[in-house]
Amino acid sequence: MDELNQIPDPLSDPAVPAEPAPPIESRFLFVDVAALRAKQLRRGARLRFTGDDVPVVAHKAERLAMEEVRRGLVSYNVPDPTIRPVDDSA
Repeated sequence: MDELNQIPDPLSDPAVPAEPAPPIESRFLFVDVAALRAKQLRRGARLRFTGDDVPVVAHKAERLAMEEVRRGLVSYNVPDPTIRPVDDSA
């Protein structure tokens, strides 16, 4: 079967970064990353930590996402503000 047509197994472990992401210093970046991860969790993404590690108060996707980000289990990229995107519509 062609590699492009293979469907990933939904029961396999979720993709966790090989090494933890650097701690987020900006609370605004933390909120942005956690909000995007919460959206993924609400759409059916699997939690990246399990077992006794799940906080008792973490019932909502937002709280689970914040815990994942706090533990460095969510990778993110911050675009370079000096590079402007190319506009091909002209």
